[in-house]
Amino acid sequence: MATYLQLWQKALQIEISYLKKYGSTRYRLTHGYAINERAPYIYYFNTASTTTSIPIGSKVTLWWGERKIAGRVLSSEGKSMMVELEQYIGAVLSELMLQYDPWELLDELINRLQDIRSSKKKRARIQKMLEPTMVPLHPIEKIKTNVHELVLRSKYNPITFVWGPPGTGKTYTLARVIANKYLKGKKVLVLSQSNQAVDVLMLEIMRFVDKQNKLQVGELLRYGSQVSEILQDTPLTIDFLLKKNHPELSKQREEIRNERHLLKKDLGGSFSTRDSETLLEIEKKLAQVLDKIRAKETTFVKDAEVIGTTLAKAATDPSIYEKEYDLVIIDEVSMAYIPQVAFAVSLGKKSIVCGDFKQLPPIAHANHPLVNEWLKEDVFHKSGVVEGLKEGALHPHLFLLSEQRRMHPDISAFTNQFVYFGMVKDYKSMYTVREPIANRAPFPTMASILLDTSHMGEYCMRSTSGSRFNLLQVLLSFQVIHELYVGGSKNIGYTTPYRAQAELMDTLLQDLYNQQLQNGEILSATVHKFQGSEREVMVFDTVDSFPESRPSMLLTGKESERLINVAVTRTKGKFVHLANRNYIKQKVYRDKTIRKLVEFQESTNQLITSGQIGTWIKNQHEEVTWMHAKKLEKLMSDVRSAKSEILVSLPEGKVLSDEWNRLLQGSSVKLIFRQEEKQPPFPFVMVDNKILWLGVPYEAAIGTLPPYISVRVHSERLCTYFLSQL
Repeated sequence: MATYLQLWQKALQIEISYLKKYGSTRYRLTHGYAINERAPYIYYFNTASTTTSIPIGSKVTLWWGERKIAGRVLSSEGKSMMVELEQYIGAVLSELMLQYDPWELLDELINRLQDIRSSKKKRARIQKMLEPTMVPLHPIEKIKTNVHELVLRSKYNPITFVWGPPGTGKTYTLARVIANKYLKGKKVLVLSQSNQAVDVLMLEIMRFVDKQNKLQVGELLRYGSQVSEILQDTPLTIDFLLKKNHPELSKQREEIRNERHLLKKDLGGSFSTRDSETLLEIEKKLAQVLDKIRAKETTFVKDAEVIGTTLAKAATDPSIYEKEYDLVIIDEVSMAYIPQVAFAVSLGKKSIVCGDFKQLPPIAHANHPLVNEWLKEDVFHKSGVVEGLKEGALHPHLFLLSEQRRMHPDISAFTNQFVYFGMVKDYKSMYTVREPIANRAPFPTMASILLDTSHMGEYCMRSTSGSRFNLLQVLLSFQVIHELYVGGSKNIGYTTPYRAQAELMDTLLQDLYNQQLQNGEILSATVHKFQGSEREVMVFDTVDSFPESRPSMLLTGKESERLINVAVTRTKGKFVHLANRNYIKQKVYRDKTIRKLVEFQESTNQLITSGQIGTWIKNQHEEVTWMHAKKLEKLMSDVRSAKSEILVSLPEGKVLSDEWNRLLQGSSVKLIFRQEEKQPPFPFVMVDNKILWLGVPYEAAIGTLPPYISVRVHSERLCTYFLSQL
């Protein structure tokens, strides 16, 4: 056992060294300015590419072009941030990348593993997790239901592995097992990698216990600062207990936070050094109040019987890791490092390890044998409990939840057959329950759709960071989202394997669908970020297409089955898959999951070809208009109305026709013909950096067949982002 602990510590140290040297997580920052030009060099950013929640005091690195500048976060809230840099880099900054990696959390985990080395009891618990060869002791003859079986397993066996495929009632089952233990006076620790998973599970526990009229305020506690809206005003949170038991502290904190928020609004429109100094003073005041609140939190944790928090919080907070629990439940373990799961198991007399090893594995960045073995693999595989599944045999300590109640059967049919060995079945009423969603436009009556982009042109490109994006498919996806929204769907997800494509869609939605994006009706993210979520409707954009010589490893590599499984299983009633069918069939082997998905959808009459585009686009968005590429009247109007410049780009080796030369000469503004070493593989026209015409001139397009389609997009944000990637 000591050898395992040493190997884990070494693997974590290698990962830390990699993160320190190269970094991994980057945020795009815009609209930054220097608050003062002398040391300390403090910069304020009032717009970030995504909401950040980086702890105050964290070390960060800013990249400005090729320049690398070290810094420290002074204030971070929502989409605004204040950073102290080690050097002055100018008064106004238009675009930077911020790099942040919380490697300190891995350092804390190394310390916890060191503690375990001196505890024979904790080492024995971990040994049983890694080598679950003991005979199961739970009485099989007494089992009545899934919940009852798991209650019995967790009572008689030191560890139980729960395999919970999407929609099989994992939250429902775990919540009732935890409630059962709580009502019997047992102490339970509920852990997960993500805040969202902890929140959902704790809410389900509270609702069940409350229905039994057995809820005692303070005995169920959601511990941690990143608590979602679904728990607001519930008696589970520290905030609730603080208001109830220490109202003066709660009020003081809110007043300071409001003062900070108002000041940041002022800072967003000014360059006041005085305001920035006041903000720093406010941060100091808030820190003092938070110190007092932390002392109260410790008491709340001590009094709680069921505590829900993240694995990271558990490893860094002594009020959690210095206690012992009757039962530890770790959810979503497929995303957790094996050393994290081992640490969690060491805290409990009994443990339930729950997740789905057919979903995405943990993410580690260093390329080293120890990292690959212990930080990039899940605990199900390393413990050996998955052996025998292809033959239909379940390990004695692996408990399968086998009835899915999330997806329309036309969607789940693929994953049930090709991912879950036919071991997962649909609940009997799923057709009836999900049919109303499937019946909405577009593609009414269809629950699963393959929207084929074959023969529409070559649009796949790489961003400046190397991530892939596809302008045509992002615009088609936007049109699908628009049709869905107009058709009555208000719970829509868009996902893609590639960060650049997700950012492109997010940019477009922020410009044209911002209200729906802000209120959560539409969610856009990479597949990795979607794990653990669900939506009524999902749009899955695979991006890969010509002229790329082959799909990336995201779609065809070792973990591609897991990624595609996550993408498909997020949805309830409608799944729209955008892919270039011709490209997938030419470039991908038959045994790859993405090829299987395309061929399955094709064979089950779920295909919508590019030639059918006119049959499903019913609602043109005023800023995104689709038309036949030979119809140039609107383009001519844009050319005549141009105020500053017209940019024309053609694929390498293509030239403008005489007709197009005459059309463009009709404008009095600056005419720019883009001729760079790496030209986009498709033709486009951009007017005043605000209006983008894609697919024209159609004669210059490569790989197209009738009907020739063009699209006009009026979005300054999209144009700016697109140009920044060329």
